[in-house]
Amino acid sequence: MTSYLSDLLVPDTALSVTGLTTYIQALLEQDTELRQVWVTGEVSSATQYRSGLFFTLQDPADKAAISCVVWNNQIDRLTILPTQGEQFIILGRIQIHPQRGQYQLIVWQVLPAGEGLRALRYKQLRSRLEAEGLFDSVHKQVLPTHPKVVAVVTSPQAAAWGDIQRTLRQRYPGLHVLFSPALVQGDQAPDSIAKAIHRVIVDNRADVLILSRGGGATEDMACFNDERVVRAIAESPIPIITGIGHQRDESLADLVADCCAHTPTAAAEQAVPQLVDLYAEHQERALTLSDALQHRLEVTRDRLQRVRTRLQKLKLDHRLNYEVQALGWMRQRLIQSNGDRLQQATQHTQLLQQKLNTLDPQAVLKRGYAMVRSTNSDIVRSTATLSLGQDLLIQLSEGQATVTVKEILDASS
Repeated sequence: MTSYLSDLLVPDTALSVTGLTTYIQALLEQDTELRQVWVTGEVSSATQYRSGLFFTLQDPADKAAISCVVWNNQIDRLTILPTQGEQFIILGRIQIHPQRGQYQLIVWQVLPAGEGLRALRYKQLRSRLEAEGLFDSVHKQVLPTHPKVVAVVTSPQAAAWGDIQRTLRQRYPGLHVLFSPALVQGDQAPDSIAKAIHRVIVDNRADVLILSRGGGATEDMACFNDERVVRAIAESPIPIITGIGHQRDESLADLVADCCAHTPTAAAEQAVPQLVDLYAEHQERALTLSDALQHRLEVTRDRLQRVRTRLQKLKLDHRLNYEVQALGWMRQRLIQSNGDRLQQATQHTQLLQQKLNTLDPQAVLKRGYAMVRSTNSDIVRSTATLSLGQDLLIQLSEGQATVTVKEILDASS
């Protein structure tokens, strides 16, 4: 032991515990990567104190752990409170505690991890799209009663494609079905579904579109909660029916679609009517119409028979004679009335003729009067408008004469 110590190099100076801790604190707290860091883990314990909430975040796989604290002035800003046994994503900064020589995470925000994170993202996106009005019923399109062409967007390997084909074939034989393949699982699925819907729109033949996939795990259905898929459905001019999964919560695609079914088979049933049911309805309507016509015919026959019976009871000769006398009387009244009106009209016409003759200028001229006009055809009514040497036109009963004014006499003379 003495030989070993003699071989060591003794430093001239040594760091104090405080100095070492201060050095480590400067390294950690001034590191830009640690001033704002996201850490994921499971809460193993949590205790509320007057100053804040203290909890331990650990990695179950590696058995590593870190102490965390949320001060009271920050707790109300957290999205969710950390609880024991749950996984979370923590945002905070590293801080050294010099007295204990330990580091801890000062927490600013807590988000759920795993299923909880997906649920939070779903809730936030749903609230935003709902605020835009994408889920309002006023935007829902009416499904066609008898579509001629049905488009289907799903995976060609999915069992849903076979279920839809079989259902459409059984319910509506001869229907034209367009298939627009798409990925319905994975990171590339949202873009693939949006492009498949766009292909159907550009093709412009489909009357209705079915977006479908079979059942699956919750994470497999995430593409139907993607904003790209939701907006592609909302912007489609073609009515869209969704048939996504079995026994699950509604996806955002279901909320924005014009019609939502729980399975691919149910979606196909919503798209087309059952021809057998249509035929039965047609037969029922035809029978109802036949019964109505038969009832109407019987009522008309009964009414006709009653009229015939009444006619047989009338004395037709007496009735005809009465009608002839009535017509003769009305004829005489009409002739007399027209004669009186004609006489009145003739007398009125004569009176008007006499008035016209009295007012006729030519008749006045025939009584020896004359009409004097100036050269511009104005009638001369007073000598005040005349001048010496002025030419005048004299209109007589028979003919005209032009004169020149030689002298103008006063009216008194």
